[in-house]
Amino acid sequence: MASQESTASEAASKLDLSHLPPIFVSATHFDTDDLHELEEEITEANAALTYDIREAKIVLSRVTKKARIQFDLRAKGLWNEEVEPQTNNCRGVASLPEAPRPTKKPKLEKIQDSAIVIDDSSTDSGGEDVPATHPVQSKSAKLSKGKKTPAAIIRTPSPEPRVTEADVKVVRVQWFTESKKAGKALPLDDYLSYQGRHIDKPKEPSTPKSSSTKTISTKKTSPSKAILERAKEDAPSPTHSRTDRFGKRKFAGGTKASSVGGSWEAGHGGNSQKYAHLLHLSTTEYEEGSSSDLPEMPDWVKQGKKYACERSTPRNSPNETFIGLLKKIKLARLLTNDEIGVRAYSTCIASLAAYPYRLTSPREILALPGCETKIANLFVEWMNTGTIKAVEEIEANDELTTLKLFYEIWGVGATTAREFYYDRGWRDLDDVVEHGWSTLTRVQQIGVKYYDEFLDLIPRAEVEEIGRIVHRHAVRVRNEGVQSLIVGGYRRGKEASGDVDMIVSHPDESQTLNIVNDIVASLEEEGWITHTLLLSLNSTNRGQQTLPFRTGSGHGGHGFDSLDKALVVWQDPHWPTKDADLANDPKAKNPNIHRRVDIIITPWRTVGCAVTGWSGGTTFQRDLRRFAKNVKGWKFDSSGVRSRVNGEVVDLEGWSEGYVRKGRARTMEEAERRVFEGMGLVYREPEERCTG
Repeated sequence: MASQESTASEAASKLDLSHLPPIFVSATHFDTDDLHELEEEITEANAALTYDIREAKIVLSRVTKKARIQFDLRAKGLWNEEVEPQTNNCRGVASLPEAPRPTKKPKLEKIQDSAIVIDDSSTDSGGEDVPATHPVQSKSAKLSKGKKTPAAIIRTPSPEPRVTEADVKVVRVQWFTESKKAGKALPLDDYLSYQGRHIDKPKEPSTPKSSSTKTISTKKTSPSKAILERAKEDAPSPTHSRTDRFGKRKFAGGTKASSVGGSWEAGHGGNSQKYAHLLHLSTTEYEEGSSSDLPEMPDWVKQGKKYACERSTPRNSPNETFIGLLKKIKLARLLTNDEIGVRAYSTCIASLAAYPYRLTSPREILALPGCETKIANLFVEWMNTGTIKAVEEIEANDELTTLKLFYEIWGVGATTAREFYYDRGWRDLDDVVEHGWSTLTRVQQIGVKYYDEFLDLIPRAEVEEIGRIVHRHAVRVRNEGVQSLIVGGYRRGKEASGDVDMIVSHPDESQTLNIVNDIVASLEEEGWITHTLLLSLNSTNRGQQTLPFRTGSGHGGHGFDSLDKALVVWQDPHWPTKDADLANDPKAKNPNIHRRVDIIITPWRTVGCAVTGWSGGTTFQRDLRRFAKNVKGWKFDSSGVRSRVNGEVVDLEGWSEGYVRKGRARTMEEAERRVFEGMGLVYREPEERCTG
């Protein structure tokens, strides 16, 4: 057995995919950890892993049905039609153009003529543009500066016959798995699920509306005119540029500049062209060509600590304005189903948020873990112009505006928001109510009904009052031994929260068994809960044990849904004129605002894991799971810790054979500290876990 594992490991180490064109991994049917692990393995094989599906020639996907594949591509802004395999070059690897071996690290070249020139020779192009509502055909629309071209030219297909060769091949993930075992790239077409060529996005069908239906506001200028203006603005003269095999524009004369986040990308797919700009800094540092004033890097940067759980990330960052712009790009990536891009921006944002100094140089950004040349270029653009073009285009994009509207409905995720928009043709909340109310889940119906109220943030004082009421009812249904703690954004120090997350436990585990039912019933009886949308007894049903670890099962989740939990709609049943109002009208409505409240129950033996799992920012929690996996060989979630080797529970909060006997923690905070200690991490206060 050991010999077989050694042979497999040797074969995997020999796998070299550097000759293949860019590869994109579809996030569909992946949980976050599995997707991240696959990406790391692909990168280790020297593949050109791209975060931009529009420059990918190969898409690895777990989806096998052609209709769903086309939907996934379309949801990412890549419109296409199926192409039949070519008989003369259908063996996959040989039929696709080769890509240069990816550079390991981006380099920052010296300053020339007061311009900061950043060489981005990595395969991650860094184009941050969100697909336009009406794409520009890069082959058919050849625009020169200053020349007025009718909008019709933009929409007219090229008179030249299009090549029937596939622009993109969607390949099953098994291709990479079996290539890794074989130690060589196997033929792609043996694992082919779909291949297509890029086409223009068809015109949107109009949604039937009643006279009372409201619509999302449109752009001030026509889409055709806006596209034409942007294309003219960015299109360089043919004599001053050349195009590489992936359609990236490079300036003539041997000087390369990476495409910045604000560059315009023509077209949704095919050989889309990205125009790079040299951005000039007006700071004294670059005018003098000196960087001697740069601050000394923090210890976590010097030590190369890449996990957010290994460093302090305070709530207030000196670079909050720039980070806020990056968060808008990250949200656009989420809405367009670019899970890789979401994670890349999340990692970068977490590093920038932990950096204790105000940024003055792109060199500082390049020194931070997870921050690539793309982000440095965005910073240069922002320093020069006060804005980022990609963000402006995101904010002006009607599709993204509508997707965000749907995404903010409680119970609607990014995938469902895309389904509402692309598959059902809905454009506002009136469409949802008028054309699809009966198809919504109960949670989604409540989310639409109280849409504006749920977007109204909850002040800290009100969060604390809700916490006191829940605790009082927990004690009422059990005894004074109950402990509770408000977690989430409140515990990280936010002045206002989107909802209230509260953990309830008891040192006697018999007291937490099925307690969530009793708490909810007591609150409902007193009128605090108007709707109970989810009542989960997952932990009670498995005897309050830690979630089992199943190797290779694809089991998702991070323990959030593995605990007993109640998701409820909360409303204060008291208001000043209540008695008079009810006397005049027995059906008088309560005028108090509705709130979202989550009540989480955890057994005491793993209460520290639950508190840790519900107190950190999203990237902090993701990196905590990655640290546990990659450094300790464990699986961490809110229900506890298990070994990935034998699946046994790792007790970090009490004592077990081989450890000094110290007994169980007396408080939730003490148990949480033991989790950090057991994982070999410095304890971080909740206010230091604000990774965004």
